[in-house]
Amino acid sequence: MKNEPTARPRTLAPPPLVYAAGLGAGWWLQHRVLPLGGPEPAPLQALAWALLALSIALMLWAVWTIWRHKTTVNPYKAASTLVTRGPFAFSRNPIYVADALLYIAVTLLMGSLWPLVFAPLVWLIMRYAVIANEEAHLSAKFGADYAAYCARVRRWL
Repeated sequence: MKNEPTARPRTLAPPPLVYAAGLGAGWWLQHRVLPLGGPEPAPLQALAWALLALSIALMLWAVWTIWRHKTTVNPYKAASTLVTRGPFAFSRNPIYVADALLYIAVTLLMGSLWPLVFAPLVWLIMRYAVIANEEAHLSAKFGADYAAYCARVRRWL
């Protein structure tokens, strides 16, 4: 049945769009409403580019690991396998960690504090509208195996 937690996660918000909305709102406020100073992008560019590279590498590693286990990266589809290797051995959400690193990198490159104003809202939406539903799905589908995985691997880092 479609309403059962094992059928698929009941993800309420598309994860990439949650992060993009926070950045977009920050950009809009910075450039159209009220410029808010922030760290000068030039001195932080090396850090921003390093975070960007780390984000991309982590994202590719996580997606590749998911595909190797023949399950889905789509947060609206049911997982067929509990992935616990690769980056999932140290974070239950390495893709969302990569998204957060990307958010920080773009914030630094923008040189505005506005995206940081939206960061707690982005985190709350991700935690309760996305991750909570994914965790409920995985718990219902994989039971004790997922509980054991949660006991040994942190949600973020």
